Amino acid sequence: MLRRQGRLRREYLYRKQVESRHKAQQERKEKLKKSLEEHTPLHGDLKADALKLRDKLKWTDEGPEKAATIGGFSGGAVTANSQDDEYRYAGCEDPKIMITTSREPSARLKMFVKELRLIFPNAQRMNRGNYELKQLIHACRANEVTDFIIVHEHRGVPDNLVICHLPYGPTAYFNLSGVIMRHDIPDVGPMSEQKPHLIFHNFKTPLGERTMSILKYLFPVPKEDSKRVMTFANHDDYICFRHHTFKKVENDIEMNEVGPRFTLKLYEIKLGTLDQIEAADTEWVYRPYMTTSKKRRFLSDDDGWAQEDDVM
Repeated sequence: MLRRQGRLRREYLYRKQVESRHKAQQERKEKLKKSLEEHTPLHGDLKADALKLRDKLKWTDEGPEKAATIGGFSGGAVTANSQDDEYRYAGCEDPKIMITTSREPSARLKMFVKELRLIFPNAQRMNRGNYELKQLIHACRANEVTDFIIVHEHRGVPDNLVICHLPYGPTAYFNLSGVIMRHDIPDVGPMSEQKPHLIFHNFKTPLGERTMSILKYLFPVPKEDSKRVMTFANHDDYICFRHHTFKKVENDIEMNEVGPRFTLKLYEIKLGTLDQIEAADTEWVYRPYMTTSKKRRFLSDDDGWAQEDDVM
């Protein structure tokens, strides 16, 4: 088992290395092509091998494309990369999720994790105890767990959610706020355990699509007659989660919120798992103290409030 994991890890890292090398070479070709078309001076880094790159441009095309139907969601023609490899088998088998907490959790955090387990079909909850992260990740890999989720708290209030995709990553970190549990919602309906339909609103940028993939592949492919809906609505880079069931009453649709509800804010994505997080590369990190960070939208082109009525 250890030899197999080591071999698969080396193959994955080698594919990522080859991909990054090809990407850098392609960027240099595009810069040269743009300079030739616009008749602008070449950049200093391109002058040394400009003639070789110009000869290679004659034989360069857009490369192979494939139809992405990962997880039962058709994504059109996309170019294969290491991110596709992370979710290669999504949709072929239902995801298997393990949920745990930080050490010495409060009663409120335990209650929230129990409700969180009911959100994800085929999820299991485990008491943290004194186990280390390396032991937990190794046990999850041995039992073919696809995603490992940790919920942290501050003074009894859940405030952080970590989603680690196995066996290679990525690991996404979310701030958790506005948590309202099922027993806090008036007239809450019964909890259905059907495979839910998913609604993602206002995830338009490449980072938004990446975040959508991390959340989307936590759920199995639903059946057409499922009466359970989960909504991830992005408003100003805050992802609002709502959980509903619905039924037809004559010619109308009657929706009933079953909870829980909370808000997520992405602040970091690591290209690795929790047991090797210190050595993993950082794919993206939120830097709130930069001058332009308050003006920018990372998950969408706008704040998303203009189309709120279309989703909620």
